[in-house]
Amino acid sequence: MTGCYDSLPTAVRLVEVAPRDGWQNLIDFIPTETKVELIDDFGSCGFKEIEVSSFVSPKAIPQLKDATAVFKAIKPLVGLVTAALVPNRRGLTPALVAGVDKIVFFISASDTHNRKNLGCPQKQTLAEIEAMFKIVPDDVARRVSISNVFGCPYEGDIAFPAVARLIESLAAFGFEEITLCDTLGVATPSQVYNFSCRLQESLPEIDFGLHLHDSCGRALACVMAGLQAGIDRYDTATGGLGGCPYAPGAAGNLATEDLLSCLDLMGIKTGIDSGALLAVAQRQAQVTKIANSHMLAFSAGYNGE
Repeated sequence: MTGCYDSLPTAVRLVEVAPRDGWQNLIDFIPTETKVELIDDFGSCGFKEIEVSSFVSPKAIPQLKDATAVFKAIKPLVGLVTAALVPNRRGLTPALVAGVDKIVFFISASDTHNRKNLGCPQKQTLAEIEAMFKIVPDDVARRVSISNVFGCPYEGDIAFPAVARLIESLAAFGFEEITLCDTLGVATPSQVYNFSCRLQESLPEIDFGLHLHDSCGRALACVMAGLQAGIDRYDTATGGLGGCPYAPGAAGNLATEDLLSCLDLMGIKTGIDSGALLAVAQRQAQVTKIANSHMLAFSAGYNGE
């Protein structure tokens, strides 16, 4: 690598989010034991963190109604962090009882999307997050994900100052890990680079990550922009599954296979076994009955074709 690629991170952390974000919109319920088997298989691939499920209302997300049972059944692995998305205090208590390693709070950069997704204004969610942050024991990690950072289906572009003010409030609560989410999948590489550089410059103590959807086919290009800005943590979903029920038109997440293949070929370490991931991708495709074109390209690349 030469020129602008000389300063890229030498290692990248991939957070597998298929079990939560990837499966949440599936209509056919995946049996709990099958979920557990797949999550255990993901763990064996070398991921350091997996977003396992979400403690939300079963009426809102029926697919994840078995979050407690899943967490209690998955195999604990040394070095693997199991995370759960938690929207409010009603979900926080069962998450802590289930033994979740990391609580992921979430809020939207768009007040309109926040009202549709969480049923309340952004200001109210911010207060709820502050209250929950204080309740979580010190031995449980905490992260907050901000949706629609780069564009909202209802409000359009979100101005950087509004995003920065929200992040400053969250940092003041004590968050050290914040993920910037392109929920709609409309971010441009220049936007990702600009936001990432400015935020890291003003808040160098925060571990920023990116969560990218691929609606416009720009997710991988946005990763390159993030890498150039020094971001080394990315949410991905095997098979490119996912999408937000309150972001009409949004495609799935950046496929783990696509990013892993690219990083491997660039010599950037992830610690993930590509062969093991391919096997899990095949099993997931069989379970979900969703064809995986990412898996086909991934397999061909590693066969040298």
